[in-house]
Amino acid sequence: MLDHLMLTVRDIARSRDFYAKALAPLGYAVQMEFEQTCAFGPERKPCFWLKPGESPTRPIHLAFMARDRPAVDAFHAAALAAGATDNGAPGLREHYHPDYYGGFVIDPDGHNIEAVCHLAPGTLPEQAAVPVAGAPRKPVRKAAPKSVGKSAAKPTRKPAPVRRAAAKSAARPATKAAARPSRKGGKGR
Repeated sequence: MLDHLMLTVRDIARSRDFYAKALAPLGYAVQMEFEQTCAFGPERKPCFWLKPGESPTRPIHLAFMARDRPAVDAFHAAALAAGATDNGAPGLREHYHPDYYGGFVIDPDGHNIEAVCHLAPGTLPEQAAVPVAGAPRKPVRKAAPKSVGKSAAKPTRKPAPVRRAAAKSAARPATKAAARPSRKGGKGR
């Protein structure tokens, strides 16, 4: 649903370093960097942007998709090693749904950052009903548009046949004045 998101952070270098380490187990890395802005995401898709500012974004909750449960565990450990504060060890959160497996940390700017896997144990990411980070994507077939109501499916008419005699007289100028070029360079007036 979302294409990208940008957070304003107090210290861009500290946040860049933190997210580079914390998101690596999920398969996310710096995809774009210019001036003092950087973006993380899967290969060739910058979707999580950081920029410096005096007024950082008020703390929010961000959840990153994980390929599997071990990736959630690795995210949590890497984030803690990078300086995050624990906000919920990796584990099942069955009050969301039976296979919700998440791990939570607080980042350097106070944001509640989560890695989550929605797959049941033994389910391959390719089998997921919802796209999973790092999973190979199946080609999407687009269905032909369905006609709705009378206005959507109007039959097309063939143009009326042109009679040769009428076509010849239409192509021939009626007067010599009409055949002379105008002052602007075109034919006719």
